[in-house]
Amino acid sequence: MRIVNCELQNREVILLVEDNVKLGDAYSRSLELSGYEVHTALTIAGARAALSRITPDVILLDVMLPDGDGFDFCEEIRSNTQAHILFLTAKTEQEDMIRGLMTGGDDYLMKPFHPEALIAKVASAMRRRTMDKTPAKTLSIGNLTLDFLAVQAFVDGVSLLLTTKQFALLRLLAENENKTLTMEILYEEAWKEPMAGYHQTLRRHISELRNKLTENGCSHTVSNIYGKGYRFERAQ
Repeated sequence: MRIVNCELQNREVILLVEDNVKLGDAYSRSLELSGYEVHTALTIAGARAALSRITPDVILLDVMLPDGDGFDFCEEIRSNTQAHILFLTAKTEQEDMIRGLMTGGDDYLMKPFHPEALIAKVASAMRRRTMDKTPAKTLSIGNLTLDFLAVQAFVDGVSLLLTTKQFALLRLLAENENKTLTMEILYEEAWKEPMAGYHQTLRRHISELRNKLTENGCSHTVSNIYGKGYRFERAQ
């Protein structure tokens, strides 16, 4: 049986793209000692190959590389990665810094820098990513607010007194505002079981939910899209 070290398996991943082997080794050692999983590339081609294998949390990207420009590469990959991109650059012109941010970069670090400065920048980026991944506690649409912790919805601050199933349906519909969801999707997500012919049960819950939204003056409603399902949209 293969034993997996969960602590290593769950480490945050960094892709370091740096053509100076000596500097790259020094950066990698510092980052690994700080607990990160580090993958390295010397060129843009190597970085592309690495991105086909790994999903980094942070990309440390040198601006001047043997086979291309780091700014151009950032623009190329930005739409395909959610990683925080930190430029490592010796360029000092303000126009270069602006260009880096405009191509999709998140931050930059001027060379030469102390390894501790790099660690601090990476740690800051990781904290921001963790905060971004924290599930939202509420959702507001128009004058409607859903409180996920309380499992209740409010219109202008007044509770709709929803049942658990009504709230589950409303949350699913609200999170997909203006999109039509089939009866099967709604039932199976709210009840966590196959629909198996319980169409009338779903219709009754939707009707009761719609009435509560209307009676309390909600800015949005649940519309019946004939033959397709239901949609949460602004009331007419």
